[in-house]
Amino acid sequence: MENLKLQLHMFFTHPIFLACIFSWLSAQFIKTLIKLFSGKIKSVGELFELLLWRTGGMPSSHSALVVCLCTVIGFRLGISSDLFMLSLAFCLVTIRDALGVRRASGMQANLLNQVCEVLYEKDGVELKPVKVVQGHSPIEVLVGCILGLFIGIAFCVL
Repeated sequence: MENLKLQLHMFFTHPIFLACIFSWLSAQFIKTLIKLFSGKIKSVGELFELLLWRTGGMPSSHSALVVCLCTVIGFRLGISSDLFMLSLAFCLVTIRDALGVRRASGMQANLLNQVCEVLYEKDGVELKPVKVVQGHSPIEVLVGCILGLFIGIAFCVL
């Protein structure tokens, strides 16, 4: 039991874990502030959902997390380490997904929902709306990457 406590303590205080969690939470916090000040948050529940869970928006928390992970591993283990190469591949796949697949599927879901509305208005055909998964624009991903890079560097240097 004591060994488990020690292992959990080491996990939750590990610098790489802390840097990644901090970068993700920072991106979510910035995203929430932007939505809050632009008047796009309608309830306290929506505020907490955006702060802790919702995807999409400025900046990309996925990009911030994976770039931070890659940066911290590069600083701690070197950019020629196998683990850095793995984290770099993971980073590139995640960013590509945020820019491409998730964004495209979100755009398609929006279009399908519009078609459903037209069908309902014209013919009374009622269809259940498709869930819209938010992807990211290139600038949202870029800002997330910059945020993750700076937070990763800060955790390594400070």
